[in-house]
Amino acid sequence: MSTSTWGPSTWRDRPAEQQPSWPDEAALDQVLKQMSSLPPLVFAGEARHLTRQLADVSRGEAFLLQAGDCAESFESFEADTIRDKLKIILQMAVVLTYSSGVPVVKVGRIAGQFAKPRSKPLEQVDGVELPAFRGHLVNDVAFTPAARTPDPERLLRAYHQSASTLNLLRAFTKGGFADLGQVHQWNQDFVASSTEGRQYERVAAEIDRALRFMRACGFATDTQPGLHEVDFFTSHEALILGYEEALTRRDSLTGDWYDCSAHMLWIGERTRQPDGAHVEFLRGVENPIGCKVGPTATPDEVVALCDALNPDRTPGRLTLISRMGADNVEALLPPLLRAVREADHPVVWACDPMHGNTFTTDGGHKTRRFDDILAELTGFFAAHRQVGTWPGGVHVELTGDDVTECLGGTDDISAADLGSRYETMCDPRLNGRQSLDLAFQVADLLRN
Repeated sequence: MSTSTWGPSTWRDRPAEQQPSWPDEAALDQVLKQMSSLPPLVFAGEARHLTRQLADVSRGEAFLLQAGDCAESFESFEADTIRDKLKIILQMAVVLTYSSGVPVVKVGRIAGQFAKPRSKPLEQVDGVELPAFRGHLVNDVAFTPAARTPDPERLLRAYHQSASTLNLLRAFTKGGFADLGQVHQWNQDFVASSTEGRQYERVAAEIDRALRFMRACGFATDTQPGLHEVDFFTSHEALILGYEEALTRRDSLTGDWYDCSAHMLWIGERTRQPDGAHVEFLRGVENPIGCKVGPTATPDEVVALCDALNPDRTPGRLTLISRMGADNVEALLPPLLRAVREADHPVVWACDPMHGNTFTTDGGHKTRRFDDILAELTGFFAAHRQVGTWPGGVHVELTGDDVTECLGGTDDISAADLGSRYETMCDPRLNGRQSLDLAFQVADLLRN
C-alpha cells in the first residue's frame, strides 16, 4: 500500500477520539519512550500468516472465530483463567469445523484488550462526577478520584501482562494442550453437565473414532502437526494510540511497519472517522485490521473506509465487523454488502452480535439477551444469502467462567439471576454453556 506520507506518529496530526486526559504529559512521554525500546509482543511473520488465513476467509474457504473478554483485567490475571478462556474458544472451533466442514481461523480478544471506548467522558454517582472507567490500560474501575485518574504506568503493566499471556497461549497451543486427542479434556465441569456439553461430548467421541479409523488405515496421525497444535492469534481494539505507536516496529525482512502489540487490530464504531487519527494510524501498518460498522454507516462511508484501509485490495487485510442490532441487520446490511462487492474490495465480513443488542435492566445491570444475539446472527447469514456473499465470521465477547451476565440460554438466566455472578468490568459476556450453544447454532447456519 502507499504509505509515502505515513509514519507511526502521523496520527497525531488528526483528531483523535476516545483518548484519555493524561494529567502528566512528561510522565506519559517517559513511559512511551521506555516502551518503544521493549521487545515486540508479536512478530511480523505471524501477522502475515494471519493475513493469509484471513484471505481464505475472504474467498469463502474458511470461517473466522474472533472471541474473548470484553476487557481484560489486571486483577483476574491467572493461568487458569487464560486456560479456561482458550478451552471455550477451542471447543467452539472444533464444533464449527467438525459440524460444518469449514476450516476455522482462531483469533482471541486477549493479550492486549485492556482499553474500552466510552459514550461519555465523565461518570456521575450520587452527585459526584469523575472520569469514566476506560479499562485497566488507563485507570481503575473503583469510583474514587485516585482510581479514575489516568496513570501511564498502566501501559507498562499491560505490556508485561500481555507478554506473559502470550507465552502461556503459545505453550498451550503448540505444546500438546490443543491436541485433537485432548478434545474431551476441554469440556469443563460446569459445561459438561449441560445439554450443550453433552452434545459436544458426542462430537468429541466422533472425532476420536475418526482418528482411530485414520490410524487403522495406515495414516501416521502422530506426524500431522494440524492434529496436535493450532494457530491461535491475538487481537484488540487499537484505542489508545500512544500505546500502539510505541509498539510499532519496522520489519527487518520487508521494511514494512507492523503494530507488534497484537497480530490483528481493529477500529471501533466510535473511532472510524475516515479523516480521524485511528484510521490514519492503522492504514499504515501491515497487520490484518478490522473495522466495526454500525447501523449509522452508509454504503459510501464503508467503501471510503475500505479505500483508506486497504487501497491495494489485499485479500485478508481488512475485516468489516457489522454490529447492527437484531432488528436492523437484515434491512441495513445488504446495501453495505453490495456496495463493497461492487467496489471490488475482498473483505472478510464478520458479525458482532453483542454490541447492538445491549441494554440495562431495571436493576442496573448492563446485559444482552441470548435470543437477540442469535437473531442478529441469523439475520447476518440471511443478508449474505440474499446478496450472494460469504458470511465470514463471528466476533463475540465471552469468558470461560460460569458467570451470569447475559440473559437466556439453556439455563434460562433471568434478570433476577444477574447479580449472582456478574463479574465483568464493562460489557456482559457469554458464559461457557452459552458460548458452546452459540457455536452449534452458527454451525447449523453454516451448513444451511
